Amino acid sequence: MDKLIAVIDDEPDILHLVRLHLEKASFRVQGFSNAGSFMVSLESKTPDLIILDLMLPDTDGCEVCRRLRQNTAFASIPIIMLTAKTQEHDKIAGLNLGADDYVTKPFSPRELVARVRAVLRRTARGSDAVLAIDDLLTIDPERFEIKVSGKPVTTTPVEFKILHLLASGRGKVFTREKILDHLWGNEKAVLDRTVDVHIKNLRDKLGQAGLLIRNIRGVGYKLSE
Repeated sequence: MDKLIAVIDDEPDILHLVRLHLEKASFRVQGFSNAGSFMVSLESKTPDLIILDLMLPDTDGCEVCRRLRQNTAFASIPIIMLTAKTQEHDKIAGLNLGADDYVTKPFSPRELVARVRAVLRRTARGSDAVLAIDDLLTIDPERFEIKVSGKPVTTTPVEFKILHLLASGRGKVFTREKILDHLWGNEKAVLDRTVDVHIKNLRDKLGQAGLLIRNIRGVGYKLSE
């Protein structure tokens, strides 16, 4: 079945434009003009990806993102923030809240569709075997689960993908460029600092297991042996 994309934006023209191009790309689309109606919709239908405007009439988009990431039922849904805020610190703030990507207005509809496809690809569940590091950390790609000392840890899809990459090549140093290539391939159009932000959030969530992620100064990151 085609992937369902939820688009939350209070500008009718933007909502129509995004819907038009996504449907042309064979996605199913649900459009919402405010955060409240979108949150109610989650009770009956869960989208495969969310495109979220930050400046909504009822609830700030950042608050919507925060609520989704704090709810285990929705925490793994990929989120692309769509906003007129163009400053780097705004992008970093969005990533810190758990957004998977950040697209600024005005934007190319074709690029947005490419970003949607790229995010869905990089957050797709794999069928790899469970990776276990002693009794401390387990990563199950098929179930999209991470456990630290047997206790589940909720991460964003991108954080999961980064940790799985590092764990798959345990002891190997991955440059920021290599990590971005793994996440985006030829469609990467993000800041190098994106990796640093996701790594910081990942370490915080992993607690003691976060110490396994080592920063190799001037090079990149690795998971300690």
